[in-house]
Amino acid sequence: MMDPVSVQRIVLREIRLALREPFSISSGTVTHRRILLLELTDAEGVTGWSECVAGEAPNYSPETVDTAWLALTEWIAPRVLGCPLHAERILATLEQDFRGHRMAKAAVEMGMWGLAATRARTSLARLIGGATGRIPVGISLGIQRRPADLVERARAALEQGYHKIKLKIKPGSDIAFVGAVREALGSKAPLMADANNAYTLEQADHLARLDAFELLMIEQPLAWDDLVRHAELQKKLRTPICLDESITSVERAQDMITLKSGRIVNIKPGRIGGVSESRAIHDLCGRHGIPVWCGGMLESGVGRAYNVALASLPNFTIPGDLSPSSRYWERDIVTPEWTMDGNGMMRVPVDRPGIGVEVDVGMVEDLTVRKEILAA
Repeated sequence: MMDPVSVQRIVLREIRLALREPFSISSGTVTHRRILLLELTDAEGVTGWSECVAGEAPNYSPETVDTAWLALTEWIAPRVLGCPLHAERILATLEQDFRGHRMAKAAVEMGMWGLAATRARTSLARLIGGATGRIPVGISLGIQRRPADLVERARAALEQGYHKIKLKIKPGSDIAFVGAVREALGSKAPLMADANNAYTLEQADHLARLDAFELLMIEQPLAWDDLVRHAELQKKLRTPICLDESITSVERAQDMITLKSGRIVNIKPGRIGGVSESRAIHDLCGRHGIPVWCGGMLESGVGRAYNVALASLPNFTIPGDLSPSSRYWERDIVTPEWTMDGNGMMRVPVDRPGIGVEVDVGMVEDLTVRKEILAA
């Protein structure tokens, strides 16, 4: 086990970053991101950065940027500041008599892992047990106005080398859209659909029509907190169901396996409490033959660093939504920016200590609209 770390200061910053283009899913359209960044400093002056993935509104999760800010200042920081803690155990400390707020807890937990890697002069990927230096990259395409528009974007993604193409869907923008892409790109194109809980079990027969397109998976078709109805739906579908929002802990993953609610899991460390819980879900799924992959939450390059490190673990056998910085931002807040080569692969910075990228502090300060310093 690593040596404990005593965090003496946490700086919270909210920045605003405009997306290069609007991104639409079943619950709405995002044109910019309010991003909550954390800068942790230990007793020796070593610094680590992390990111809270909570959104502006409670449409993906009950948490938001504002609820996370409150949770961090009122309940999380007081439990962490000045206390020698192990990164592997910090979530257990935060969970005691403190329900929910997993995104806020993850922001500190992940920051502790990044700080521990910097202190150990090793890469985050190596510290958490990463097994590869290059990972395949997938892309997530938002809902489009017409099937032809989606076909154009999917074809471009395939030409760029992406190993998985996720098509966001919702009622009215599903069968015809996915079918048009499959017909245009052919049977070998690695396609999947993501509904972001836009359907009900009563629409099972409609969703079963997606079986004809031989998709890799259908992600989170039913309610965000459901497992029982997903199990019923999976019985009716040939296509594997992947659960995302429903998996908030290793216990929920175990429930999914027991109930047979799905056959694939999307692990987002910022959603489920951080690195340790992500590794526990990864290991559990590996023991049960359940493949996993790493999704994205429109993170900046800071949050992306943790996703990339996690995706280097051995049971991440499906390409994650880890598009390069230029996919979303005119300019990212880290150097070097995250990039993808012509073969659709992203390099895991195993040769760089910490999270593998440097934060452009000057740029962050220019973009900051809210700041608070919490000290021991």
